[in-house]
Amino acid sequence: MEAVEVRAALLRLRRATGLQIAFGGLLREPGRMRIAELNGAATGALRGLAIRTGNGLGGRAIALSRPCAVTDYRAARHISHEYDAAVAAEGLRSVLAVPVVVRRKVRGVLYGALRQPLTLGDRALDAAVAAARDVEQSLVVRDEVERLVAAQRPPAPDGPARADEEVRAHVPAEVRAEVHEIHCELRALAPRIVDAGLRADLLSMCDRLTAASAAPGAAVRDTGIALAPRELDVLACVATGSTNAAAAARLGLRPETVKSYLRAAMRKLGAHTRLEAVAAAGRAGLLA
Repeated sequence: MEAVEVRAALLRLRRATGLQIAFGGLLREPGRMRIAELNGAATGALRGLAIRTGNGLGGRAIALSRPCAVTDYRAARHISHEYDAAVAAEGLRSVLAVPVVVRRKVRGVLYGALRQPLTLGDRALDAAVAAARDVEQSLVVRDEVERLVAAQRPPAPDGPARADEEVRAHVPAEVRAEVHEIHCELRALAPRIVDAGLRADLLSMCDRLTAASAAPGAAVRDTGIALAPRELDVLACVATGSTNAAAAARLGLRPETVKSYLRAAMRKLGAHTRLEAVAAAGRAGLLA
């Protein structure tokens, strides 16, 4: 997912500014990152370059946790020059570096550059900051998904099938309610995951939560009801208390579109209210 998000942000950055090259990466360990994604590169000189805190323009952006720029990289006096050979091989002159900051912690750096020593104006800087913010939001979603999944991951049992039955038999009602809420939050987050593989894994986890939260010995009713993925997404948001406007913001849809999906789901479920639709979806095994 991370590579997909960085790659998409770099593409948007170049399209918005006309910069000749954009590149960047995420920190894999504290104080160190590798340039993993390039858009518009003429050579492979920058790929895999290890950037350390304080070194070069990107390292300075990491250290200061703010955007940095130079009009002529090789002549700049306020940065160190450990990476001059790679920068020269790519022919870069004007360069900006913007950190990706998540909860006050630098998680990566996005760069944009020209091969001429020209001043990079506010348009380029604003676009780079917006691209970094897009990556930041994606990382926030990813972190939240991992937190929710980790919070609900049970210890590995000695005998899987029997242990699952025993666990479900002793799960208090309030815990099952918490599982239901977690499931709805995960389901609502799924559409915001860009990486198709990670999104599929998350939806698979939602199905497992549905099965795991069922009462022991109880079978999910085969109602023959089939809801479209977006209808389920909207119901998951409604189940967490979201208004139509809030659901639209979470799912990247228009409020009118959310209403349309909700009406369709209610019609299929035979429900007259939003809450009836959520309850009916739960009984049908569509929501945990």
